[in-house]
Amino acid sequence: MARQDYLFTSESVSEGHPDKVCDRISDAVVDAYLTKMPEARVACETLATTNRVVIAGETRGPAEITKDYISHIARMAIKDIGYEQDGFHWETCDIAVHLHAQSAHIAQGVDAGDNKDEGAGDQGIMFGYACRETAELMPAPILFSHKILKRLAEVRKSGEVPVLGPDAKSQVTVRYAGGKPVGVTSIVLSTQHIDASLTSRDVRAIVEPYILESLPEGWITKETVWHVNPTGTFVIGGPDGDAGLTGRKIIVDTYGGAAPHGGGAFSGKDPTKVDRSAAYAARYLAKNVVAAELAERCTIQLSYAIGVAEPLSVYVDLHGTGVCDEAKLEKALRDVMSLSPRGIRSHLQLNNPIYERTAAYGHFGREPEDDGGFSWEKTDLVDALRSIAG
Repeated sequence: MARQDYLFTSESVSEGHPDKVCDRISDAVVDAYLTKMPEARVACETLATTNRVVIAGETRGPAEITKDYISHIARMAIKDIGYEQDGFHWETCDIAVHLHAQSAHIAQGVDAGDNKDEGAGDQGIMFGYACRETAELMPAPILFSHKILKRLAEVRKSGEVPVLGPDAKSQVTVRYAGGKPVGVTSIVLSTQHIDASLTSRDVRAIVEPYILESLPEGWITKETVWHVNPTGTFVIGGPDGDAGLTGRKIIVDTYGGAAPHGGGAFSGKDPTKVDRSAAYAARYLAKNVVAAELAERCTIQLSYAIGVAEPLSVYVDLHGTGVCDEAKLEKALRDVMSLSPRGIRSHLQLNNPIYERTAAYGHFGREPEDDGGFSWEKTDLVDALRSIAG
């Protein structure tokens, strides 16, 4: 029987974290290509350090997307994040673009042919997860870690709290009783600040009201332990303080460690890459299973081979909370949605330029948007799953 009383911790990082700067730039490149050509192929990696950004990878798309244009959209992403410091400034940092054509040997496996559907862009395993801990059907620790940083970014960008810098990290430890989240035992926040004279106590006084409003009422008590800027001054932030790379925050991007992860990153990849699209599909299906009240918790694993359209396996684990047979549900999921790369992209509208907005504050637990953004958060399969599952 699963433990009912325990502590669990998840972390998040802000849009100004060095790795998230890189995720943002890589996804801005994906959106640039998909805007011009919905069937474009992109595998883009970004490295950022003091006053330097390097963008590398492979693409297939219109020639009008030049190196100069890629440099421009990277600068616009850095500007929107808010970097105008001596060691990393959107206007003056050096940007090198090393994108080349997609490998013909990869393309031949992925492209559709006369007697062949479009294949997966790579082999791999992908997981999706949902649970009843929050209204968003997400684990509480990661959801509230994201909410804290997103709120601090809002007040920083609005000018309400201009002393904060773009780089920040949060960590929330949640206490579970009877298997349900009931409170927060510790808060960790490290946030960049512009004024070097601020102490950790000063920073806590600034951020505490926004943290409190980001959490459920009553979850913070006098027993909650706070660690705000525990190392002291945090003025040098972003890629000037620490180098960043695309794809290094895969647990932050998903479920905060509360569910398995297949190991593949999302950012910088077009939706033929099942690392991204199948992970979105797995979340979509798991969320609909829980929303349909077929289980309190649901984990789904999908697996693929490069060049092969259909998944090699579909696995469902309801963690002992289900009201239907898991093997029957595995078949039902294939019936309600095509799990080929083309089927996923079509069902979830993934060929749209919707990815730059996913690069920070989590790919899951967000509100679906009219243009297809976060379409994998819809719960429009509920009736079909209830019917098939009986």
